[in-house]
Amino acid sequence: MKDMAARRSSTEKPGLPAKVAFLRQPASYPERPATVDVLETHMSWLFMTEQHVYKLKKPFHHDVIDYSTLAARRRCCRSELRLNRRLAPEVYLAVVPLTVDRAGCLALAGAGRSIDWLVKMRRLPADMTLEQRLRHGAFGARDARRIVQRLVPFFAAAPRAAWTPAAYRRHLTRSIRATARQLARPEFRLERPAIDAIAAGLLRAIELHAEQLDARVRGEHIVEGHGDLRPEHIYLTEPLSIVDCLEFDRELRLRDPIDELAFLTLECQRLGEPRSDRWFFDAYRKLSGDHPPRVLIDFHKARNAFVRAEIAIWHLDDPETGPPQHWIDQGNDYLRRARLAMRRLR
Repeated sequence: MKDMAARRSSTEKPGLPAKVAFLRQPASYPERPATVDVLETHMSWLFMTEQHVYKLKKPFHHDVIDYSTLAARRRCCRSELRLNRRLAPEVYLAVVPLTVDRAGCLALAGAGRSIDWLVKMRRLPADMTLEQRLRHGAFGARDARRIVQRLVPFFAAAPRAAWTPAAYRRHLTRSIRATARQLARPEFRLERPAIDAIAAGLLRAIELHAEQLDARVRGEHIVEGHGDLRPEHIYLTEPLSIVDCLEFDRELRLRDPIDELAFLTLECQRLGEPRSDRWFFDAYRKLSGDHPPRVLIDFHKARNAFVRAEIAIWHLDDPETGPPQHWIDQGNDYLRRARLAMRRLR
């Protein structure tokens, strides 16, 4: 009776607190786990049993990200499953409905009407992420090569962007200007001169290196990639798995492989491994046969740091994501790293 009562909602349409309360309970899952570990992120709740992870998207809406309706969350869950099976087919298992019956009882894939959707994944060992390897000084050139070996055929098989060279440069320009506008909001208290200088330098780099950027488009190097290639998303398991791509906006997945790798090396360097740039790009050149100009790698590294400053500062719009100063400090750290990468563009 207690289980049944706990699963009841006092409203006709249970809200997010009721859904989270239900999903916290071990009895809610078909595998009947002993415990459920719970993690809240900016846009989702993760519920982890011994074997599986169930991801519930919040009714979140910001800029290009729209999870505000049930239909949008269902669509994004299906996209997440499909897209992530490209680099982690054994991890992404299903999209599961959260249902409520006439008595107000919630269930996973029950007989009632669907009131939300969850992505069901196989749980991977947390200590096998690239992030944890970096934090413990246990990452080396062989690991970098293994990651690149997984990515090179993925990039080669990925759909090509239908952009002209001019359209690609316009896309980069719009992105830089939009990021600068966001970072310059006075309530964020970031260093305005640094923001203006980085934006101006990146825009100048697009003009100075237009021919090299255009060559990347003509060489069909702009592909539908992962879009968020962070160390925490790479599991050095067997087989290697890369999870959590950007599912909500295809344009954000349209990237040059060197753009994706520049972002990855930026994040590895933040976690204390300065040699990651050499390891990843040496492996990429050897395995892909692609020899991109160094200036474009540094451009993408600077631009990614600029964008990551914006993403860090977004958290200030949500008071539940922790102390504001943490995100301000993180935003300024990314701006500092953008400036460092910019020095090599001159």
